[in-house]
Amino acid sequence: MNDTHRPGLFATLRLGKKYMKSWPQEKSLSAIFPENRVCRATQFGIRFMPPIAVFILCWQLAFHAQIGPAIATAVFACSLPVQGLWWLGKRARRPLTGGTLEWFHTIREKLQTSGQAINLPQGEVTYQHLAELLMKAFKQLDKAFLDEL
Repeated sequence: MNDTHRPGLFATLRLGKKYMKSWPQEKSLSAIFPENRVCRATQFGIRFMPPIAVFILCWQLAFHAQIGPAIATAVFACSLPVQGLWWLGKRARRPLTGGTLEWFHTIREKLQTSGQAINLPQGEVTYQHLAELLMKAFKQLDKAFLDEL
């Protein structure tokens, strides 16, 4: 990626959300990529951290705790899913290298051999491209295609 264009916070978070939705949640990928764990933790955080933050805030205020630490704890709890989306957004833009890039091309060739028209992305191939390709591969090919790689 060229260093002159760095997307802002919200663009990175949106890309992280898109990447999280496009990454296939297949157990066979867990040993290779951290995305499965990060996606599950981020989804958990999006669902449960805001209510936990409110509970923490109310609990500490009910027992007359200091407001500063209560707010800091609640903000930290709410920041956890944001950190996950940020990591996913940064990862989605990261270009594939070495073996992962070769793996991408091998899967692409397998899909093309099975009759799927898969265009090669313009510019660098990124993890977002890999996620979309893997999603198509898991839908179109036998799940044993990973064993053949």
